[in-house]
Amino acid sequence: MVIDFLDLRKQINGIDKKIFNSIKKNIDKSSYIGGEDLLNFQKNFSKYLNVKYCLGVANGTDALEIAIKCLNLKKKSEIIVPANTWISTAESVINNNHKLRFVDVDETHNICVKDLKRKISNNTSAIIIVHLYGNLANVEKIKKISSKYSVKIIEDCAQSHGAELNGKKTSSFGDISTFSFFPSKNLGCFGDGGCIVTNKKDLFLKAKKIANHGGLKKNSHSIIGRNSRLDNIQAGILNIKLNYLDKWISLREKQAKFYKHNLNGVGDIKFIKQIENSRSSNHLFVIKTNKRNKLKKYLLKKKIYTAIHYPLSLPQMPVFKKKHKFYCSKMNAVKWSNNIISLPIGEHMNKTKIKKVCLSIKSFFNG
Repeated sequence: MVIDFLDLRKQINGIDKKIFNSIKKNIDKSSYIGGEDLLNFQKNFSKYLNVKYCLGVANGTDALEIAIKCLNLKKKSEIIVPANTWISTAESVINNNHKLRFVDVDETHNICVKDLKRKISNNTSAIIIVHLYGNLANVEKIKKISSKYSVKIIEDCAQSHGAELNGKKTSSFGDISTFSFFPSKNLGCFGDGGCIVTNKKDLFLKAKKIANHGGLKKNSHSIIGRNSRLDNIQAGILNIKLNYLDKWISLREKQAKFYKHNLNGVGDIKFIKQIENSRSSNHLFVIKTNKRNKLKKYLLKKKIYTAIHYPLSLPQMPVFKKKHKFYCSKMNAVKWSNNIISLPIGEHMNKTKIKKVCLSIKSFFNG
């Protein structure tokens, strides 16, 4: 039995006809840019999140860059970013000509509040909170710190579609928030896609302008913007998938619980902690072990495919090393990049497959 890390075909089993009909409908209508499906998705996703405004854009990276630009932050001010995240989070800071400052992560693998208190300063203009692996960052404590310094909060929700804290979904805590709809996400389209959400009308309108060449209407450009659009075909696909997102999250939650129950106390395995009263979307199921590389090879021999998110923390990346390695070398984010391994989770998995993964891991540690 081959166990893939990811199999996107399985997610659309049973809804593929709806998706193909949606694509065909938009082709027949030549409805590619803008259109009814885009308007409906923006409305439906904002309702799902309980956030007032949603703007579809071309991808998650664009969403972050536009979100930062919307905030009118002090020129060349500092933006704090967790050291363990996808490069887009940090890239968006540099591309807006702001200074990047990395903060360590805690046992949730999100922003470490203690290190944030040490790093924040009068030159800090914003904090980008990433809910990595679908796991909630400690937003309430971070917000208290940000309020003290009058610092803006951007939520990077690229991996946390549907995740909650006290029943409130991620993206509703910050000033402005972003999502990616990359195909591998819990809510993914058939190409690139992303969105910006906010409860503030002025930020929404600013984002809309920037994403549409600097104008709310064609040939009415009041600022320098860019071209960043979620196309109507992708929006139609997302509209259909959104109806199944909670069901998929519940499935992942059950799978994560099964993993934890069966791998608890096995070898030196440690699980990623969750903050109290939170519900992870379990976009990824990540464990830590000092024998990560050997375990990965062993599982591959058993035809079990895994991944690492991420093999290098951002301060270790060649592009950031020179400026940031000196104050980041002793971070948890750096140390744990050698220990983390992502196990298969999602719609393509079932009890039999997860049992095989667990038994194989037990066999590795007992061998």
